[in-house]
Amino acid sequence: MITAHLPAGYILGRLLPPAPYVLPAALIGSVLPDLDMLYFYLIDDRQTHHHHYWTHVPATWAVLAVLILPLVRVFARRLFPAAVAFFAAILLHLCLDSIVGDILWLWPFSDEASPLITVPATRSHWLLSFLTHWTMALEAVIWVVAIALFLRRPVPA
Repeated sequence: MITAHLPAGYILGRLLPPAPYVLPAALIGSVLPDLDMLYFYLIDDRQTHHHHYWTHVPATWAVLAVLILPLVRVFARRLFPAAVAFFAAILLHLCLDSIVGDILWLWPFSDEASPLITVPATRSHWLLSFLTHWTMALEAVIWVVAIALFLRRPVPA
């Protein structure tokens, strides 16, 4: 996915039961794994694909969720739905990235990762290859659904 993470997080946040901060938490979680792009471009000089950084490793988020969610449930019960939305949006991000990207779902047991669909290099730049591939229609559908939800009813609490 190139552009659909934020609208997918919006869809998730709108479909979850209304509760304080659920929508903002879903929006933040839906894009948080891609903050590694700052490291990718500014520090790593694109040496390692950003899907191999800890922010794109499901085991990282599973451990954090197992540690954080019970604490939120006990000490900040009112924020628990938002915390669940946050981690669900991160999972959604990783699932969407798995369509055409390598996500290390089995790490630490395996370093193997392969996309569900391979986008062949048909153009001079990788981005052009992605933009002209049929999987961009999936991103368009996500955008259309998000826009329809936005226009259809007010934002929940």
